Amino acid sequence: MEKFAIIVAGGTGARFGSTIPKQFVPLCKEPMLMRTIRAFHAYDPAVTIIVALPTEYVTMWDDLCKAHSFTIPHTIVEGGANRFDSVSHALDAIHADKGLVAVHDGARPLVTRELISNGYETALRCGTAIPTIPVTDSIRQLDRTGSHTLNRDSLAAVQTPQVFDLALLKDAYNTEFSPLFTDDASVVEYRGTQVTLYKGDVNNLKVTHPIDLKTAEWLIESAHE
Repeated sequence: MEKFAIIVAGGTGARFGSTIPKQFVPLCKEPMLMRTIRAFHAYDPAVTIIVALPTEYVTMWDDLCKAHSFTIPHTIVEGGANRFDSVSHALDAIHADKGLVAVHDGARPLVTRELISNGYETALRCGTAIPTIPVTDSIRQLDRTGSHTLNRDSLAAVQTPQVFDLALLKDAYNTEFSPLFTDDASVVEYRGTQVTLYKGDVNNLKVTHPIDLKTAEWLIESAHE
């Protein structure tokens, strides 16, 4: 079955505190986004990779690809005002009607071949595949009266890649944006489809703050010792 991967890299680096989008920040001497793309290409060179980037940074990305001799095939689409719009633009660039599509954060560069493979295999069987890991911190819910503790054993932290039957995800995205859409699973659930969870990876961290980049570098270097 044909496989697609949408890599969402529409951020501008505001929370990261960088003057350039965080997906372009060097991770072990190359832009983070290149490592993310390479992970899917290493899993299967036949995967069609689509990257959603802010329009104003497409030229910078082209220059970075030339500077790093980065030649892995991928299609660039315009990132939207939010994640929903970015994924929607990427889905519009997929002209096939059947297949499996993974949606992955460009800022999760440590995704493994095993995690990607498990996602596609789960989606092939179940139509959806959402990676999660246990919540280890104590969690409190805030409301108008204050806050109260939640049972973390009943909670899970959600990661990417989230993988779906292509037709199912296209149908789910045929709707208006809602602030309730925090990820692709929430869009699919909004249309009445239950999602299937699969085991995530604690090392599949999302680089959000500078300390996350240091952690990612340490994990990469430790793997090669």
